[in-house]
Amino acid sequence: MVSKCISFHLHPHLSLYSAVSQNPKFSSLAPTPLFSTGTTTKTKAIRNQIYHSFPKRSAILTPMASSGQSSVGTKFDELEPDPTLTNDDLKPTTPSQRNFHWWEMACLWIGLVVGVPSYYLAGSLVDLGMAWWQGIATVVAANLILLVPLVLTGHPGAKYGISFPVLARSAFGIRGAHVPTLLRALVGCGWYGIESWIGGEAIFLLLPKSIKESSLSQLLPWLGTSALEFACFIVFWVAQLAIVWKGMDGIKELEKYSAPILMILTSILLIWAYVKAGGLGHMLSLSSRLSSSEFWSLFFPSLTANISFWATLALNIPDFTRYAKSQKDQIIGQAGLPILMGAFTFVGLAVTSSTKVIFGHVISNPIQLLGQIGGFATKILAILGISLAILTTNIAANVVAPANALVNLSPSKFTFRRGALLTALLGIAFQPWRLLKSSESFVYTWLVGYSALIGPIGGIVLADYYLIHRMNLSIKDLYSLSPHGAYYYAGGFNLAALAALAIGILPVIPGFLQKVGILPTVSDAFVVIYNNAWFFSFFSAGLLYWILSSLREKHTNPLPYDPLLPPAA
Repeated sequence: MVSKCISFHLHPHLSLYSAVSQNPKFSSLAPTPLFSTGTTTKTKAIRNQIYHSFPKRSAILTPMASSGQSSVGTKFDELEPDPTLTNDDLKPTTPSQRNFHWWEMACLWIGLVVGVPSYYLAGSLVDLGMAWWQGIATVVAANLILLVPLVLTGHPGAKYGISFPVLARSAFGIRGAHVPTLLRALVGCGWYGIESWIGGEAIFLLLPKSIKESSLSQLLPWLGTSALEFACFIVFWVAQLAIVWKGMDGIKELEKYSAPILMILTSILLIWAYVKAGGLGHMLSLSSRLSSSEFWSLFFPSLTANISFWATLALNIPDFTRYAKSQKDQIIGQAGLPILMGAFTFVGLAVTSSTKVIFGHVISNPIQLLGQIGGFATKILAILGISLAILTTNIAANVVAPANALVNLSPSKFTFRRGALLTALLGIAFQPWRLLKSSESFVYTWLVGYSALIGPIGGIVLADYYLIHRMNLSIKDLYSLSPHGAYYYAGGFNLAALAALAIGILPVIPGFLQKVGILPTVSDAFVVIYNNAWFFSFFSAGLLYWILSSLREKHTNPLPYDPLLPPAA
């Protein structure tokens, strides 16, 4: 089963099998049956009636998210999409490209979850004073909460075959969609830098002791790290970019086999910790160092941080669910996320707790732990495991979204390669060594901080899709700059969405500025808002957008419900 996992195509040549509108240009195109066999004359007549009842400006995409279906209907190019709004990376997927079964979605998440940042986040909870069971409960609770927007946002991807940048046009407008997609891209660039820095640390492990103790290892205050560590970072950065530059074909094959290899290496690390520490008794007996009030003051920002960990993927998950065979496959495939994160958190916490017995102090950073273990064979395994973990996570989570955002910004100028290159350059500008210098800066500055950007976007997108448009989108208008289009709004910008986004972010800013040291002190209310940044921004922005859109009273008539989406088996 695992060998079949992650056999996906991120940048195929796409075409559309949408239904035909009543536009005179398409009057010669008769509606075509969706299924190749077993269609009765009565059913055909009903479908013809449905097709001809569509509004003139609403060319609806006939959802094709099930196996055994043939590609029929109007070609995407016959809808005459605006060339500034589309290219091969932005077109909706065809039925033949919907090849993600539920187990392939699950294996995608295995490749994403089993990584150094996930391990580091788990170890950080122990480092900050939580007991082992408190850390696991926090991670599982956060991912159970996140699973809801994850599945809900994945629905339009599976139904219409569209990516996140295209979906964002519905809520923010044809031009306004650049705002949320670029904010998402910015966070992806930061994560790309973090993952690449971790890869550089792995290279640093292989260096001879004499080099690591030379003057090159001395800290440069202006840089925030040593010249040697920065050089290792650049080496891994270049090597990784070279792989990305070859395109998705080579990466696709790597994804197939990375999940089982990473699981095996993780198991080896757990067994080592179990044997060296004489069992898991120390972990199970490790109590919290926090009082009740201290725990709760730590719990909520930790919960927010854990939600933020995958909130980025919850936002652009249509980039992947657009390849799902059905809604059932995307839902079941993602339902295992809390279990996967809980299991990997257990491994991370077990190993981190065992380091207290083995070395006399807690080591939450897996790179530092592997350096302490020593041994040439161990270092080779470390390089292999860390490289695989970084590649599988970085390509899927931190390159696809920024590259798609840049392609959406200017389809004629940006390609995936150019988008990936700019993503990598911005990853350096984020100075990831500063973000990872301590558990507190990683959890409370980076994770909680960017949740204020991701949360309101997610709330607005979901409110727009489910409450405003009631899951009915006009594919033609998503690729049109016509002032009469459903998503053109005011010059291509939906002011209601942009206002809700700004109001969702602003109250979090004082707490963030206080956390990074720019403001010496702020009101307790701003501290509480910052510690719960994702929750506050998600619900406040989503609710405000729904209210503003309702007051505007300029909603288009609801698009007709498309009964041709096959029910989930």
